[in-house]
Amino acid sequence: MSRGGWRFTLRALFSAALVGTVVWRIDLTALANQFQDLDYEWLAAALALTVPQVVISAWRWRLTARCVGLRLTIGAAIREYYLATFLNQVLPGGVLGDAHRAWRHARRDTDTAAAWHAVFIERFSGQLSLALVTVVALWQAPALTAGVAQRLPMAGFSAIQAFVVLVAILLLIGSAGAVAYRYPQTRVSALRFLGNTHRSLLARSVWPAQFASSLLVVASYIGVFLLCAQAIALATPLDELIWLIPPVLMAMAVPLSIAGWGLREGAAAVVWTLVGLPAHEGVALSLCYGALVLVSSSPGAVVLWRREPALQG
Repeated sequence: MSRGGWRFTLRALFSAALVGTVVWRIDLTALANQFQDLDYEWLAAALALTVPQVVISAWRWRLTARCVGLRLTIGAAIREYYLATFLNQVLPGGVLGDAHRAWRHARRDTDTAAAWHAVFIERFSGQLSLALVTVVALWQAPALTAGVAQRLPMAGFSAIQAFVVLVAILLLIGSAGAVAYRYPQTRVSALRFLGNTHRSLLARSVWPAQFASSLLVVASYIGVFLLCAQAIALATPLDELIWLIPPVLMAMAVPLSIAGWGLREGAAAVVWTLVGLPAHEGVALSLCYGALVLVSSSPGAVVLWRREPALQG
């Protein structure tokens, strides 16, 4: 078996083991009952929300690419983003789709390094916004921080400080995962990468658009979760639920499983338990979200099946 085959197999087994362990530890009857009366109208609404999510993400990538001197039409960006999303759902690590997106763009542009930088910077912009939202959510969920403080005492650290450190670690791991599969020709000077980062992410004329688009994407993630909660008639009130979702999303940033399966369910079980809610409710919501996101990525499968040529600017 090839190295890629072993990597896929190991992460598939890891995801399956995590999901199996979580399901084994909770009330299976209660979990099954959560899906008995699915409201398909709410599911359709959640599925519809994933469309502007991809469009905004593709627009952010196009903005980033143009800032580093690359050509990229919005139509090509949307198509490639769907393809990358689908590959991230079915391949290990959750970053191979983005690596493939960068590789396809690099094939159609003379500046190969900039094409890879654009994808990395765009991905980092999204994860940075998710990290900030997660920190805010922790401040707004005192029951969660109190639960962590009781179970993870850390000398000299408050629960909030501990979570900030954890979020920072997850952000770095998730971002590093995007670089781990980079094309060999992207090994250029750090100064050029920093220059591209400044032009496309930190410059005064760019960062408001980057930050706003990334916040909209994070809001859409949370919105899909909330709509899924309505679809499975989750008992958790929405004003409490909204602050529990970002930490679960942040756990998915760790590139150790396939599309976050297992990590997401485990994080949901832990978060729900920490705030005194039934773990099976968090797991049910996580499973519903994972299945819906997989379905929403299906346009990318069409792009793959049609063997669309590498994108053109």
